Amino acid sequence: MGSEMRVALAQIRSGTDPTANLDLVEDYTSRAVDAGATLVLFPEATMCRFGVPLAPVAEPLDGPWADAVRDIARRAGVVVVAGMFAPVGDGRVTNTLLATGPGVDARYDKIHLYDAFGFAESKSVAPGREPVVIEVDDGSGPVTVGLSLCYDIRFPELYVELAERGAEVITAHASWGAGPGKLDQWTLLARARAIDTNSVVAAVGQAYPGDQIATEGPTGVGGSVVASALGEVLASAGSDPQLLVCDIDLEAARKAREAVAVMRNRSGITHRGKAESLR
Repeated sequence: MGSEMRVALAQIRSGTDPTANLDLVEDYTSRAVDAGATLVLFPEATMCRFGVPLAPVAEPLDGPWADAVRDIARRAGVVVVAGMFAPVGDGRVTNTLLATGPGVDARYDKIHLYDAFGFAESKSVAPGREPVVIEVDDGSGPVTVGLSLCYDIRFPELYVELAERGAEVITAHASWGAGPGKLDQWTLLARARAIDTNSVVAAVGQAYPGDQIATEGPTGVGGSVVASALGEVLASAGSDPQLLVCDIDLEAARKAREAVAVMRNRSGITHRGKAESLR
């Protein structure tokens, strides 16, 4: 396994046209490759922003939008993770991450739906059931990366499960809702989940779309952040679109996991039943 991985967080501002949003994926992926990244992370709802009906834009994972992302990743030679929506047949969609690139073709469907702060994601989105990890080759060996989406970040048991499946890096892809204290909660939660698991958390969000669109749903606040395995802020973004590039010291994360040992010292008393609740 390698000791360092360069990751790029593409804090974009998705619009309502999936084709135009593909242009953003291509542009930011190209910039990430130029910066030397091997893993490029896009936010939740990269395919289409929230605040509009999602069923009309949803496509299956073998549809043209996903295939276009696969082609971008293939030509760039990097792993790309991007948020999209897939139909489930009852008028709802899944809120899905597509992870694609060299040796990787996976999907993660959001487990914890955002029925909070006056928003009811479950009205239009069907929940996922299975945590997902992928293997990303950073040039000197495979690194296990866990995937999560937005509201998931409030549920530490998912992150513990991903770490138990070997994740050294856990990604969080969000379109975070605006409001008093919400940005602080987002960055605090990313750091807390890193401390919970002694994993590096790379949390990428949609850029802030402006006050008018922000009233239409959870459409982003910016604030993308990379937290070390000890919860330190390694890199952070403001509210506007930005490509955030960060070198992750995997050896430091491994030393933190050995020294703090929260994963090794977890009690079966509090841990019992956790895995079943995630399936």
